[in-house]
Amino acid sequence: MSSLAQTAQPAASATAANPLLAGWAGPYGGVPPFDKVKVEHFKPALEAAMAENLREIQAIADNKQPATFDNTIGALERAGQRLDEVQTVYGIWSGTLSTPEVQAVQREMAPKMAAFSDQINQNAALFKRIEAVYNAPDKKKLTPEQQRLTWVYYNNFVRAGAKLDATAKARLSKINQELANLYTRFSQNLLADETDSVLVLKTPADLGGLPASLQADAANAAAARKVQGAGLIVNTRSSVEPFLTYSDQRKLREKAWRMFYNRGDNGGARDNNALITQILPLRAERSKLLGYKTYAHWRLDNTMAKTPEAAMKLMEDVWKPAVARVREEVADMQAVANKEGANITIEPWDYRYYAEKVRKARYDLDQNEVQQYLQLDKMREGMFWVAGELFNFTFVPVTNVPVYHPDVKVWEVKDKTSGKHVGLWYFDPYARPGKRSGAWMNAYRKQERLDGEVTTIVSNNSNFVKGKDGEPTLISWTDASTLFHEFGHALHGLSSNVTYPSLSGTSVLRDYVEFPSQILENWLPTPQVLQRFALHYKTGKPIPQELVDRIEKASTFNQGFETTEFLGSALIDMKLHLAGDQKIDPDKFERETLAELGMPKEIVMRHRTPQFGHVFSGEGYAAGYYGYLWSQVLAADGFSAFTEAGGAYDKAVGQRLTKHVFSVGNTVDPAEAYRKFRGRDPKVDALMKERGFPATTAKPSNKKPAPRTSNKKA
Repeated sequence: MSSLAQTAQPAASATAANPLLAGWAGPYGGVPPFDKVKVEHFKPALEAAMAENLREIQAIADNKQPATFDNTIGALERAGQRLDEVQTVYGIWSGTLSTPEVQAVQREMAPKMAAFSDQINQNAALFKRIEAVYNAPDKKKLTPEQQRLTWVYYNNFVRAGAKLDATAKARLSKINQELANLYTRFSQNLLADETDSVLVLKTPADLGGLPASLQADAANAAAARKVQGAGLIVNTRSSVEPFLTYSDQRKLREKAWRMFYNRGDNGGARDNNALITQILPLRAERSKLLGYKTYAHWRLDNTMAKTPEAAMKLMEDVWKPAVARVREEVADMQAVANKEGANITIEPWDYRYYAEKVRKARYDLDQNEVQQYLQLDKMREGMFWVAGELFNFTFVPVTNVPVYHPDVKVWEVKDKTSGKHVGLWYFDPYARPGKRSGAWMNAYRKQERLDGEVTTIVSNNSNFVKGKDGEPTLISWTDASTLFHEFGHALHGLSSNVTYPSLSGTSVLRDYVEFPSQILENWLPTPQVLQRFALHYKTGKPIPQELVDRIEKASTFNQGFETTEFLGSALIDMKLHLAGDQKIDPDKFERETLAELGMPKEIVMRHRTPQFGHVFSGEGYAAGYYGYLWSQVLAADGFSAFTEAGGAYDKAVGQRLTKHVFSVGNTVDPAEAYRKFRGRDPKVDALMKERGFPATTAKPSNKKPAPRTSNKKA
């Protein structure tokens, strides 16, 4: 038996025994084998798939033929499919079914996977071929999409250290492995605090002020965890924020607030501050190796903003009117508290409670009244309807695919006119132990047509408190907006119409990726959605127009709070990463920097530093949290194109949005894509008007910085 056969036989055996290595089978071009996966499959599957991918990569690097787009860039696009499939399922377990056994695999595999990535990025022979295609005189003969893909590969490899010498590459790889380990520990510490810390409402009096729906949610949460008492508040935003809004038990509000905002900051083995003090200098050192002043400069070089200075300018210009508005909001709340004889000074755990009182007094708007009309299932139907109007999609429930948890439901997405299959949409709406908090979108498989039509599979994930069987889940207006936001990401993936998977769907610049999701939020308050789908959970009657009018009148209410709590996080994120290799005490830095900024004492950051998973559970939004504001400017300005035309459902504007934004992925520079959609560069005016702030001169700038002679993209 040849040596090749000897190695092939155990590999084949491993594939047969491990469903993760067998490839996705079944309908719709194949689906993840969720019903066959066990935790013990992950490590061997990851190791086998990485080894296979390295063999594929080395074959491309060793090709004796001159480098061309097809035998180098195209070949790279075809490589790694098995690894993509394994990592997709592994990521789902890590984010939604994170048992101690899964976490043990994460701790072991994170540095190995980082080292694996560096083996590819630092492959000198491979980069030489990529560089040859990038610099080829006949590159202009390639299609625009192929030229863009070539630039993306070249840029990504350079940014990952492909041009460094051997010593620097070795150090960079060591840093990446250390960071991978730290990110895993950070996220697991945070998940532990979110899973294990709860607020038990012991007596009926502890439910004081809570509307009936929230009392039922608290009771259901207690029953689900087999906790004795009147109810339970779990440590997620969807559970804590409604409690802070309605509970008239101030001491319990403070306990709930401290439980939520002290995640990762409680001392002991789970405290994340020590991890941050290790993460920041490693990021700074790596950035200097790559030729950048700070980590922030490295990250923003590959964004729409281009420089930290451009991002800071936008944030600071919006910060000033936001803080001024907060002072007005606090004065209004303090007046209400004084009138009631509360004998208190407004504290952070009072903000939502008294803001709701002011809202009710000023606009006769009770959020609990609104919530009676916001049934989760009906809001989902409303999203489907909007997708049909804007993107010509229809959603059909299917039961012939496996899911990883009974709560997960699946829909087939089709073109409404032709009936052509577009993709699958998985929905995982409810909180549970082992599921990270928040809401997000995943792409299980990207749309592409490199070697035939491959349709996408996307998912949306939320953390709503599940009601009793047969009872509707009622959600807040904020939660409904978030639902539409995340569905915008899903529609971005479903609308993709590109050739190459690396450019597909949401694979765009970080400060642009939130634009499609932010803009979709604008369709929630349209009469067409509210009259059809905002139906009272008992009577089935649509939300009254006079209540809708009150919602509209109150639309700029509390924008000081919402803008300031977000910007507090975004500014701290940027300033931490502009600090270079300074030794930083995260709690002290946060406290002192916010004081310098003039952060109102009645507000805390939306994500305090020790719980800032966007920034420290990985690098997705590190030095990039500002991107939400950047995208909000685009979204507000972009939606104005509809209001300036025939309204939210104007067909011509909708077609431009699909053609130039949702369908093109990263095949076009985002600044150019936006100009093609809007006819001009974005203006900040619409955002300021939307939030009720005075006009400002702030605007996103896409001006590129002057070129430097450093180890960065050409």
